[in-house]
Amino acid sequence: MVALAVPLFGAIVAAPVASAQPALSGATTEFSVLARDGQSVASVERAVRAAGGTVVTSNAAVGLITATAPANGFAERVSADRSVFGAAKAKAIGTAPKQGKAKVKPGVVEKEGRGAASAKKPVQANAVGMDPLDDQLWGLKSVRSDLSRTKQPGDKRVKVGVIDTGVDGSHPDIAPNFDRAASRNFTKDIVSDVNGAVVDGPCEYRSCVDPVDHDDNGHGTHVAGTIGAAANGFGVSGVAPNVTLVNLRAGQDSGFFFLQPTVDAITYAGDAGVDVVNMSFFTDPWLYNCTANPADTPAQQAEQRTIIEATTRALNYAHRKGVTQVVSLGNQHSDLAAPQPDASSPGYPSNSTHPRQIDNASCLSLPIEGPHTIGVSSFGPSQAKADYSNYGVEQISVSAPGGYFRDYFGTPWFRTVENQILSTYPRNVGVAEGMIDADGNITPDGVTAGIKKATAADGRVGYYQWLQGTSMASPHASGVAALIVSQYGKGSRDFGMNPDAVQRVLEGTASDIACPVPRTVDYLKEGRDASFTATCTGDASFNGFYGHGAVDAWSAVTRGSQYLRG
Repeated sequence: MVALAVPLFGAIVAAPVASAQPALSGATTEFSVLARDGQSVASVERAVRAAGGTVVTSNAAVGLITATAPANGFAERVSADRSVFGAAKAKAIGTAPKQGKAKVKPGVVEKEGRGAASAKKPVQANAVGMDPLDDQLWGLKSVRSDLSRTKQPGDKRVKVGVIDTGVDGSHPDIAPNFDRAASRNFTKDIVSDVNGAVVDGPCEYRSCVDPVDHDDNGHGTHVAGTIGAAANGFGVSGVAPNVTLVNLRAGQDSGFFFLQPTVDAITYAGDAGVDVVNMSFFTDPWLYNCTANPADTPAQQAEQRTIIEATTRALNYAHRKGVTQVVSLGNQHSDLAAPQPDASSPGYPSNSTHPRQIDNASCLSLPIEGPHTIGVSSFGPSQAKADYSNYGVEQISVSAPGGYFRDYFGTPWFRTVENQILSTYPRNVGVAEGMIDADGNITPDGVTAGIKKATAADGRVGYYQWLQGTSMASPHASGVAALIVSQYGKGSRDFGMNPDAVQRVLEGTASDIACPVPRTVDYLKEGRDASFTATCTGDASFNGFYGHGAVDAWSAVTRGSQYLRG
């Protein structure tokens, strides 16, 4: 199964009543075509060709096919076939971009601390097996990875897939644990959208397909470092510093995650024997995929139904193949059982958004609200729920350190970068963002942002940045999940562990955190508006802010055996 194209949904048509076939016209365009449940990929491929399209690639695990065809008429033609669930117009091929820099998916939460002052918190001595910058990783100590590695640092046979924007496999803290051969890039750079607005910008490589050890965004490399940066006496170490890291790239340089590459990455994880995947994203272009939202057109409604169906199939497939799927809860400061109105969708192409009321019964944020996912909320160094973090008993499983820039209100530590999560940073991204100069020195802006540089005696250089978000919380949980598989997994040839058992151990060994008193927390004094106000429901053993509790690596590898059987 190989992904050669990036479907970006623009219009989709569910199978209608048979009628006269429309004429084909317009520029060559990419489409995604989903097989109806129980129908073969071969039958849908025949339908694609009969409708005037060309099959580019097929994902047999879920029945998702990428095809090219004239822009007009093809979706209606192919959707008329009984084997087809739906057909989605993706993007016109060969559009010229307007002038401007690449459009980057908003990351205001994650980079909120850029430009903040340092609090100069006291430095603690590192434990055995810790790296020089680990004294600044409060999250590592919060999950007790400093202790767990003395018993279980991770097994090289355990593969953790990072479904993200890419992984810088050359980073000195990533390289020792990086499996380039198993890594895949399921995306293709998108120069511009159908309106000519810049998306990823000019391709860095002639094929517009980045190498599997490359990251032009930085998000995926940060996630990978938190999970499994090597404990090699250099820079930082991860929660599980001896496991194997696999790049399963599904995110664009700009930070968009579209259906076809996301589905391909999830199903490949199952086929490649990956044990744990981390998914710190939502599938674009819809923050919530609604089956019949009245604010959406019929074509948009059908598009979202197809996204739900294809993603559900992929998550089920990976689970059957033994993949533990850890997902960030999201940064919309919403109770996922009572979501707030959405004015950000569809986020692609440009100028497409419209306001929508979100009905919890018929709208899903994916992949977090799909089957077999372990949802992770975020807290700060004081263990206060981060103001941005989604919450609610409906989707949460556990909580983990994700950073909270505005933690410790009323103290010198309020609004300081050290309240966030420090992890690996690609040099190329640092240069592009103006944090590192062409000679490899940290710029004044980089110093203000807290960018770190480590230099080894042999000349190796690594860089590190502070970020916050549920995207930073879930890799802490993924690291603990990888340690659980390392400690309790079985099999000589196909080493691994049932994902349901992994989840039981992860949740059962988490440290209880009770709801705050009072249960309703506003963040007005921290500078947030009333939409951030959140109410915690549940008790100390399970509640909407922390789920079953904060993930605990030491407890997981020392007490987890009692939770192995359901």
